[in-house]
Amino acid sequence: MAKIKIKQVRSKIDRPERQKRTLAALGLKKINQVVEQEATPQILGMVNAIKHLVEVEEVK
Repeated sequence: MAKIKIKQVRSKIDRPERQKRTLAALGLKKINQVVEQEATPQILGMVNAIKHLVEVEEVK
C-alpha cells in the first residue's frame, strides 16, 4: 500500500472537537509536524475531513 506524508499547516484552535480528535488520531500535535501514514481508505477519509488544516504529499 502507498504511503502519504501529512503535514499540519493550520492551527486546531477554534475548531470543532471532532476535527481536533481527527488530528490527534493521525498523530498530529503541532503546526508543521509531519507524519507518515499508509494510504488506506480510513486514513484518506480522515485527511479529507480536515483537508483545510493539512497538506498531503505522496511518498515515492
